[in-house]
Amino acid sequence: MTTQEKDLKPEIDWQVDVFNVLKAHGVKHVVYVPDAGHSAAIRMSIADPEINDVVLTTEEEGIGYLAGAWLGGERGALLMQSSGVGNCINTLALQACARFPLLMVVTMRGDWAEFNPWQNPMGQATEASLKLMGVMTWRADDPEDVAPLLHGAATMAFNGDSATALLLGQRLIGEKKWVK
Repeated sequence: MTTQEKDLKPEIDWQVDVFNVLKAHGVKHVVYVPDAGHSAAIRMSIADPEINDVVLTTEEEGIGYLAGAWLGGERGALLMQSSGVGNCINTLALQACARFPLLMVVTMRGDWAEFNPWQNPMGQATEASLKLMGVMTWRADDPEDVAPLLHGAATMAFNGDSATALLLGQRLIGEKKWVK
């Protein structure tokens, strides 16, 4: 793609796309541990009177919360970082046994230009860990892929009582810099 073609290509706000896809799928509960990669969707959820936004103390709480929301007839989504996936591994058994829709949107750390070595082990193991627990995964590294991949994941979760996760690659989010 030439520089001129790039200049003509419209900028895609993938962070807003995340919120818009969740709304389009009737999500009424957005649960999360605060994360810069999810900041737009979190702010939009807080501002939307139709959505219950819930700040979690740890990510696995979100799985139980979303099971309860589903039992109450409402849809939800769990927003977290890849490091939080490690906290959820045992709790994913709840979804595997109870078969309720579980939609997760995961911002990746430790998979490209990571400055924090503590993020690397779980970042490298995130997708395999989710798959071992029966979660279907897709990965978006380009802004134009976020909306269609999240739509597909939401459709499979909510129509098939499945566990799904969209992994938002670190290149999509951008390189984090250590500030001294």
